Amino acid sequence: MIKKPMKKPLIGITSCHDHETRANRLALAYIRALEEAGGLPVIIPTLKEEELIKGIIDTFDGLLLSGGGDPDPFLWGEEPVPEQGEIEPWRDQLEILLVRGALEIGKPLLGICRGMQVMNLAAGGTLYQDLAKEKEGLMKHMQEAPRWYATHGVTLIPGSRIKYIMGKENLRVNSFHHQGVERVAPGFLVSGRARDEVIEVIEYQEGGYALGVQWHPETMVKRDKNMANLFKDFVSACKG
Repeated sequence: MIKKPMKKPLIGITSCHDHETRANRLALAYIRALEEAGGLPVIIPTLKEEELIKGIIDTFDGLLLSGGGDPDPFLWGEEPVPEQGEIEPWRDQLEILLVRGALEIGKPLLGICRGMQVMNLAAGGTLYQDLAKEKEGLMKHMQEAPRWYATHGVTLIPGSRIKYIMGKENLRVNSFHHQGVERVAPGFLVSGRARDEVIEVIEYQEGGYALGVQWHPETMVKRDKNMANLFKDFVSACKG
């Protein structure tokens, strides 16, 4: 008797909207990290129709919000500072609708870098538009090193999901951001911080799986099994 292959969870990944080339793009590292963790990744384009966006949430077993450019500060009631980077309006709309819909029905969510920031915004939190300008005592968060290389430490709180995944309270991560979570959204717990108090991990506490990390674990999985475990944990949640 031939055994049927086990069904893999279908995981949607959001992508960047390149204004110049009028194309969507996504680093292959996200695809490989999910694939090796047992998921079936599918790239979500920057759809514009709200009802269509809301309708596709049920299509997937889980959603991964990838890294990318800066969210529009208008989303949390601010005017842009000079350090504000390029924004992607259609992507902002897509991801906020996806996050809100997923949280409402308990669909698993994983946010990476920008993805964590958008999760926080969608649930009612705010961001620092530019950490160096708005936060004192800051260390370097935009590293000049290979993407896989860890450049600063993060401390995780005992009892958190991320601490369980990583198996330790202190780890080192890579870092490619100039913005960060300021006011944490209702329902989320800060479960990891850098030494300068920049928020590095948030976890949803109101039911369902929603976890955001400020670093880029997808580029570290080949060299750090704990980063690979993060994707395995997410894929496991997507299996239900």
